[in-house]
Amino acid sequence: MERLIFCEYFKNERPGLDRAPYPGEIGEKIFDSISKEAWQLWLEHQTMLINENRLSLVDPEARKFLQDEMQKFLYGEGSSKPEEYIPPKKE
Repeated sequence: MERLIFCEYFKNERPGLDRAPYPGEIGEKIFDSISKEAWQLWLEHQTMLINENRLSLVDPEARKFLQDEMQKFLYGEGSSKPEEYIPPKKE
């Protein structure tokens, strides 16, 4: 049976993650309050941020940037796209 949580992103009850997707206290908070669907949306947004900003995940500043953007995306005012970002055309 799926674990249901109140998703802070969607503001309603949805299926929760199977495990904490991130280490530490932040990971536990996400596990307790972010749905699978919201986490998937973040992963897609994160990929776009990495690609568009040409981030290297070995760079501690890039990891800090992504962590801050993740919290804004999931719990805050939302993470913005780079100014030059052009979404892919749907076929």
